[in-house]
Amino acid sequence: MDSIIKTFDNLPRIIKLILCIPAIAIVWMIYRLCRSLAKQNMIGVILAIVLVFVGIPFMWLIDLLCILFKGSVWWID
Repeated sequence: MDSIIKTFDNLPRIIKLILCIPAIAIVWMIYRLCRSLAKQNMIGVILAIVLVFVGIPFMWLIDLLCILFKGSVWWID
């Protein structure tokens, strides 16, 4: 699980931006789930599962802005 998180964290910024495209933004939802599971954050796990189903219409925009300004996606960990 840690290797997945490190791999996503070390991706070049342009690849991270490409992964924010609404059709493939599910990748960041899975990243959030893995990150919360690795830290054993149950609130984060529940929120990540909910976002997989209802967050795609708006989370891609939040991810895009966060990657542009700080280089990583936003999450509660």
